[in-house]
Parts: sequence; structure tokens; C-alpha cells
Amino acid sequence: MIKIQLKAHRDEAVRRFHPWIFSGAIHRVDGQPEDGDIVEVFDKSGEWIATGHYQQSSICVRIISFDYQPIDQEFWIRKIENAYKYRTKIGIAEAKNTNCYRLVHAEGDGLPGLIIDVYGKTAVMQCHSIGMYYARIEIAKAIECVFGGKITAVYDKSKEALPKDFANKVENAYLIGKKTKSEVVENGVKFQIDWESGQKTGFFLDQRDNRRLLGEYAKNRTVLNTFCYTGGFSMYALKHGAKLVESVDVSAKAIELVNANAVLNGKFEDMHTAHAEDVMEFLKQSEKAYDILVVDPPAFAKSLEKRHNAVQGYKRLNALALGRVAPGGLLFTFSCSQVVDRQLFYDTIVAAAIEAGRQVRVMHHLTQPADHPVNLFHPEGSYLKGLVLYVE
Repeated sequence: MIKIQLKAHRDEAVRRFHPWIFSGAIHRVDGQPEDGDIVEVFDKSGEWIATGHYQQSSICVRIISFDYQPIDQEFWIRKIENAYKYRTKIGIAEAKNTNCYRLVHAEGDGLPGLIIDVYGKTAVMQCHSIGMYYARIEIAKAIECVFGGKITAVYDKSKEALPKDFANKVENAYLIGKKTKSEVVENGVKFQIDWESGQKTGFFLDQRDNRRLLGEYAKNRTVLNTFCYTGGFSMYALKHGAKLVESVDVSAKAIELVNANAVLNGKFEDMHTAHAEDVMEFLKQSEKAYDILVVDPPAFAKSLEKRHNAVQGYKRLNALALGRVAPGGLLFTFSCSQVVDRQLFYDTIVAAAIEAGRQVRVMHHLTQPADHPVNLFHPEGSYLKGLVLYVE
């Protein structure tokens, strides 16, 4: 096996179980590793530290084991079994009114570069590293072994998540089974999921708890859900008695799914309107004030170089949104940009409130749910930030 030797004093983070090794920490490479190879990591004195996937990038090795063990089929079965047991213990894997959840959350489950979401009897896998992609067959077999007949299909949707040059050579495909029923239920709310051509794995499972919280405030209120995608927050509002809900997304295909989900959940024709429009333009042109407004944009920045522009974008967006909240109303606002940390996001919303000239109280600090766990030694895994604001 290829050996990666670290520079002196550059092994501290790995010994504290951080799962990333940056290229600048590497002293010597014994062998000629190719992207996706399994490599062993040693300190400067030659002591073994960990095993990981190699990839020629700033993050050069992603650690998949801090224990000296073979990376074989049994390894993947143990990893998937451990992830499933955790979801069972937190009550999501066997929940009566929810059959969709995240089974593997990358570093949060000790598997950097791997996401697996469960939608009913289908598991959707997304590999963000070439090493995980090469292990996709073993991972699919491990899912089948751990779940038995509870999972009948495993779909690999890695093409969108892999490095572009490599992704050009691969195609998404069912590794086990074939397409099954794509209707799921979350906290009693029904959704049609398009995991083959939808965003990410088909649905934003990380907002489950936050959607439920909005439902608690929605009765007899008017709601505007921006960047709505498939209408998660909209459906919760409708199911919990909102008197009027509007959904806005620039994607016409997303709006089709929103309308389909509204039909799926009840007779809401007179209470729900969907708009295929740019959110910023919609907010600028609207003269309505809403009791609850949701701002849940895609990541404005995926690198530190773009963070400043992202912060300015969040500020402008939230200042506009605050102007559309009725006195005594609520703003649910989020950022999923990993490079925008919690304090920076908070400070940005403060700046937006000053610009909007509104008096605001913080009611809730929001984050991702327990099936999207954060590895204690990898704080970067805490990516979803949200606030519920009371606007006077």
C-alpha cells in the first residue's frame, strides 16, 4: 500500500482525529498514488497514524479509519451498520410518520466524501471523493446487507458531486434494484422526490426540524417561502393551518414539484400560489407584508475567496426580506455556506436589520438535525445556520 509520510509537527491534527490531511503537511510519498487510492499515513518518525483516500487537491487525504484494519467488504458493513444504529437510537430510522432521513453524513459518520439519504425503500448515494466513488459497489452491498429487504434500490448520484474532469467519465445509475415509488412522508407531510434529476439527492432533509418549527407558528398566518425548491416549508405551513402561502423559486421545474406536493397534501388550491421568479426581483416588486417569511437560499459561497461577496448578498437579501415582514411577524432565515460561520452570519443579519430599519428579537438559533451529525473533531461539518426573528 502507498505510504504518506507527514512533515514533523504536522501530525497533531490527525492525532486529534481530524479527518483531513492537507497537501502542505506531506513530507514524502512512497509510491505513485492515483486519485481514489487507499493510502496509509505515517508521522515523521515512521509511526502509522491512519488510513484514507488519496486525491490530488488541497485536501490530499481523507481519513476513513484511525484503526489499523483492512478496508474490505466487512469494513463497509461495519460502517453502514454503525450509521444505521445511530439513526435508530435517535428515533429517525424507525419513525412512524417519517420514512426519509440521512443515513451517512460524511465526516459526521467517519466517512469523508460520502452522503447517503434514505427515501422510503431507496437509498441515494452521493460520493464527493473519487475514493468513495471507487468503493460504491461495496457500499451498496453493505446497505443491502444491513437493511435486508427494507431497502430495495440503491441509486448512485455522484456525477454532480465529483471533480469535473473525473465526473465527465461517469454516469449516475442504480447499483441495486430499480426506481421505486418516489413519494415519501416527513412528520406526516407528503413529498414527491426526484432523486434522479433533482438538486443534491432530491430533497433537503437537513431542514426537517426547522420545517416542523415553522408549522408550529403557521396557523392562521400568511407565509412567503422563498427559494422554495420543492416547497418543504410551504407544505408544513399549509398542513398546519396557514391561511395563505406563496412559494417562490427561479426554477420552473421546482415550481411544478411544489404544486404537485400541494395537491398531494390536500385541497389547497385557494390557499397556495407558486411563482417561478427570481427571489430578489420578487421581493423588490412585491408590496405585500407577510406574517412569516422564509429565506433559505443556496450556498452563496463555496470558497473563502468568495466569502465577502456572499456576505454582501446575504445582507441585501435579508434587508429586502425584513421589509416584507408584517409588524409582529417572523423571519426564518438561513445560510448553508460552510465558509460563512455562525457568528459571521449573525453579524450579517444584524447589518441587514440596521439597513431595513426594523426592531428585531432573536427567538431561535437553528441548525441541522441529528441525522446530520457533526464530528466533534471536525467542526467544519456544522454548516447549516438559521435564525427565527420576531420583527416589530
